[in-house]
Amino acid sequence: MGIVRTEESRKLELEELRRMLVACAGIQRRKDQEEFKGVRVSSKENKDDVLEKLVCVTSGVSYLGLAIVSKLVLRGYSVRIIVENEEDINMLREMETSGEMRTISNNVSAVMAKLTEVESLAEAFQGCRGVFHTSSFTDPAGLSGYSKSMAEIEVKANENVMNAYARTPSVRKCVLTSSLVACLWRDNAQNDVSSVINHDCWSDETLCTDKKLWYALGKLRAEKVAWTIAKENGLKLATLCPGLITGPNFCRRNPTATIAYLKGAQEMYSNGILAIVDVDRLAEAQVCVFEEMDKNAHGRYLCFDDVIGRDEAENIARETGMPTNKICGNGDIEARFELSNKKLCSLMSRTLRSCYSEC
Repeated sequence: MGIVRTEESRKLELEELRRMLVACAGIQRRKDQEEFKGVRVSSKENKDDVLEKLVCVTSGVSYLGLAIVSKLVLRGYSVRIIVENEEDINMLREMETSGEMRTISNNVSAVMAKLTEVESLAEAFQGCRGVFHTSSFTDPAGLSGYSKSMAEIEVKANENVMNAYARTPSVRKCVLTSSLVACLWRDNAQNDVSSVINHDCWSDETLCTDKKLWYALGKLRAEKVAWTIAKENGLKLATLCPGLITGPNFCRRNPTATIAYLKGAQEMYSNGILAIVDVDRLAEAQVCVFEEMDKNAHGRYLCFDDVIGRDEAENIARETGMPTNKICGNGDIEARFELSNKKLCSLMSRTLRSCYSEC
């Protein structure tokens, strides 16, 4: 089982892939023209540089996956996209056969692999220096599109990705996408609960189960199993815990994860912790964390742009087709808690200028 998407979202993803590759190719051509007057490196240096810059992105044609691929290509990486079904791989092969892929980007390739199979993933990772694991599982039969069984499958997928990483010598580091909901669903009745929610906070499994917050439970357990395997095998891992991922057509292109995240939205809103993040900013953060993992980047990072108010809640309601009161209730925010992404902001403030000065 894997990601279940509507035909509309699949077409949107592939069209976005085309658009992204064309845009990246145009920027790369301008770079090449500017560098033409410079000193050329030898073929061996070129080959070594390509190997050092080869990374793999799981679910590379998903909403977040495409944004990460775009940022990586602009940073000069060669990207291997993992897709999970024949339909997508055939479409990409058609683009390659027609010359469309070669014309618009030589830095992106696709391979089919199953997140349910460690061997399949290890083969896909072979030769890559890093892995960006972005995948999420959905179940159209679930009430929110994300059932309890999907939480268990997502945990297994993370376990497989990390085990494949452990057995692939070329892979040196991994950035994993978790979620802010893996941090903020805590038992607030306890006296020792901090009013600040940061990278040290974890959601409570019992609370998530009792409230049937399967998306939060899946992200929580999946991230924890990844950290367990990383520590047992001495693997370099960083996790980003984003708020609700927004951006152009976010609900049409990422419907199930959007609706699943918003389960419990009224309580998050009233507590002042219903946060959003733009997909491009999240992708930018992922690449910066990845590049800084050889220096001082490590652990977990909360990633969000804003804690939403009434106006933003109404906008999300329009995008999702949900009643506004399902998101913000009566509109009152008690602001009992404060989200803190200081760790990520500090990292990006130090690295963002150098990360993107060449783009």
